[in-house]
Amino acid sequence: FRYSDLTEVQQQLIRETLITWLQAQMLNPQPEKTFIRNKAAQVFALLFVTEYLTKWPKFFFDILSVVDLNPRGVDMYLRILMAVDAELVDRDVVHTSEASCYFALIFEARRNTLLKDTMREQCIPSLVESWYQILQNYQYSNSELTCQCLEVVGAYVSWIDLSLIANERFINMLLGHMSVEVLREEACDCLFEIVNKGMDPIDKTKLVESLCQVLQSAGLFSIDQEDDVDFLARFSKLVNGMGQALIASWTKLIKTGDMKSAQDTLQAIETKVALMLQLLIHEDDDISSNIIGFCYDYLHILKQLSALSDQQKANVEAIMLAVMKKLTYDEEYNFENEGEDEAMFVEYRKQLKLLLDRLAQVSPELLLASVRRVFNTTLRNWQTTRFMEVEVAIRLLYMLAEALPVSHGAHFSGDVTKATALQDMMRTLVTSGVSAYQHTSVTLEFFETVVRYEKFFAVEPQHIPTVLMAFLDHRGLRHTSPKVRSRTAYLFSRFVKSLNKQMNPFIEDVLNRIQDLLELSPPENGYQALLSSDDQLFIYETAGVLIVNSEYSAERKQALMRNLLTPLMEKFKVLLEKLMMAQDEDRQMALADCLNHAVGFASRTSKAFSNKQTVKQCGCSEVYLDCLQTFLPALSCPLQKEVLRSGVRTFLHRMIICLEEEVLPFIPSASEHMLKDCEAKDLQEFIPLINQITAKFKTQVSPFLQQMFMPLLHAIFEVLLLPAEENDQSAALEKQMLRRSYFAFLQTVTGSGMSEVIANQGKERVVFTVIQGAVDYPDPIAQKTCFIILSKLVELWGGKDGPVGFADFVYKHIVPACFLAPLKQTFDLADAQTVLALSECAVTLKTIHLKRGPECIQYLQQEYLPSLQVAPEIIQ
Repeated sequence: FRYSDLTEVQQQLIRETLITWLQAQMLNPQPEKTFIRNKAAQVFALLFVTEYLTKWPKFFFDILSVVDLNPRGVDMYLRILMAVDAELVDRDVVHTSEASCYFALIFEARRNTLLKDTMREQCIPSLVESWYQILQNYQYSNSELTCQCLEVVGAYVSWIDLSLIANERFINMLLGHMSVEVLREEACDCLFEIVNKGMDPIDKTKLVESLCQVLQSAGLFSIDQEDDVDFLARFSKLVNGMGQALIASWTKLIKTGDMKSAQDTLQAIETKVALMLQLLIHEDDDISSNIIGFCYDYLHILKQLSALSDQQKANVEAIMLAVMKKLTYDEEYNFENEGEDEAMFVEYRKQLKLLLDRLAQVSPELLLASVRRVFNTTLRNWQTTRFMEVEVAIRLLYMLAEALPVSHGAHFSGDVTKATALQDMMRTLVTSGVSAYQHTSVTLEFFETVVRYEKFFAVEPQHIPTVLMAFLDHRGLRHTSPKVRSRTAYLFSRFVKSLNKQMNPFIEDVLNRIQDLLELSPPENGYQALLSSDDQLFIYETAGVLIVNSEYSAERKQALMRNLLTPLMEKFKVLLEKLMMAQDEDRQMALADCLNHAVGFASRTSKAFSNKQTVKQCGCSEVYLDCLQTFLPALSCPLQKEVLRSGVRTFLHRMIICLEEEVLPFIPSASEHMLKDCEAKDLQEFIPLINQITAKFKTQVSPFLQQMFMPLLHAIFEVLLLPAEENDQSAALEKQMLRRSYFAFLQTVTGSGMSEVIANQGKERVVFTVIQGAVDYPDPIAQKTCFIILSKLVELWGGKDGPVGFADFVYKHIVPACFLAPLKQTFDLADAQTVLALSECAVTLKTIHLKRGPECIQYLQQEYLPSLQVAPEIIQ
């Protein structure tokens, strides 16, 4: 039964049953289990939401009259209050099964506002009084109930009249709780909510100051590292709230021009900085993290001041030293198996980085000088310094790149002081030998920093060989840690690309040294390769870049590229033969993956070329054509089709860019193979290849398109018409994506000036599918594409000289589509993609009008709109 369907008598019975259950709780020898009490509280809350405004206005008074000050009754009363707050306010609770329905959410928000307004008028003062009585009664005898009550006060204070809580008797009681160990954490949270409540800036400053005076006199401003960290984490959050509240007040007072009050508030902020620093530097990262917001906002104030006092400068320096200290890893950090604690520290480091960036905005000179001092001191004695200190020294140099931004990484020109300081530090980094430090964090930080400041090597190119050797030996690509090897492969690729022509003297040496890293590891040799196949992609790309950017002759480049790619081609032929004969499915998969890697590596080398011109200049066209001829037979392999086709398809995409029309002879047979026995995903990935060819070569490939247009359409519709289970969401999604790909293909064909391909292949059938896509499928992305196609077809064929009968087709089918699509219930104008589809729908109508002139208006006025029963005055 739904509650609303019950009779009055039945509903009354439910209310009475709940009250009877509540009375029984106080008499039972044993309390109910916690989960039952929580579930009961939820039931009470749901009944409150339904009945309070109509049939049960005395909801809270009835409950209070039953529970009085009985501890079990009070426990249930407080749980009910928290459940009510969760229903009305808590943003984490999804309050409707129709969360996606905009109107349901609007209705719920209005209902909740009305409930809160009514509560504020009728019962909140009584509830607040009951909380006070509970706190007074149980603060020394029942800490659990007291904490529960403090939680309730903290939850409700955000939406009730603050003066009911922020008054002498309540605040004094809460401050008293701050000295009681079992109550102080909840009291902290409660005070935080009070401080967080919006109010007049001057009143807020007074409130915060009065709280601070009492907390300070209670000795809470002296932080001891040994103190209870759970409490200090809450206290840090409270201090952060107070600091940010004062800063918000200062900002408002500055805007209103009340300079005297703004100055007083700034003074109040300054007196909290010493406490803020104690919490920021605390060894527990949670305590430190909770105060970062106050710290960040304080620096923002300093940034706005015209001049800083000596004390403010000292504060900036203290924050800077704290950040540098807190960036340091601790001994327990597990670099080899990073878990939740490590992930939290990484997040905490990101917060500290934001502080460092803000420090740079307040005083860039001070930051640069401080980092330089720490960096030079540490690297002078790196052999005898702990890894975390060496890592953080290099990390600080790395972070300066973003903290002191410049355009295009030009850190070593312009401002002489800064350029000199950074240049000195980089020189120290690469000549100190610190790259040999035996810890992965230091090694990685070294390589990250070298790549971040690649422009340094344009100024001092003599250091390039030193860094290249670090990349290529046991410190980098041959390090014992797979994590270091993997990251170094990517960084090495970036380093080589950034140096470009400066790599010329080292090309042959580097290519020789990376030879063993380029080997394709067949599945049967059991040898654990140094690099994964993903990492090898970067090494192949690097090799390609070195060859292409070199100053060698075209013949030499061609020879080097052939040396690079020939082993891949030879291995590919052997592995393909083995795959054809393989019986075991696991072995088939391993061989197919290996073949796919070979194709991927060859593809990756071509990234060094931007277009056909550069391939021709290097004399490499022939090598890549040989690769094509080697790889294409894989398309006819009946085993592991998906993996093999995917690799070859990617290679064809690259070759269309690199070889242009030289690829065209290979496309028909490749397409024929890829259309055999294909599934939705295969087609979805094949269509972009055809789109690329169509858009690039246009009429040049018209004969090919004419030939494969209908086979492609047959393959698409064969898959779309396959029956699928009603609840199979992945099959439905695959079909939706395929449909989108199909319409994208038609859009490419019409947009590339090849509408004759559609015209010669039974255009009515094709255009009907487009109209169906525009109207019948609730997919705004596809609908938008369909209207773009219709618009283009009308533009091409809709004039007086268009194909016979097309004008009639426009009026009978395309015009209705433009009206029927937006009228569908699924056409959701709250969705951005749908708005774009509507825009293209309007463009289609506009194009029809442009092409057909007054005849179009006449048709709408006299035939189409009257057929929809549109009133004559609206038509006019």
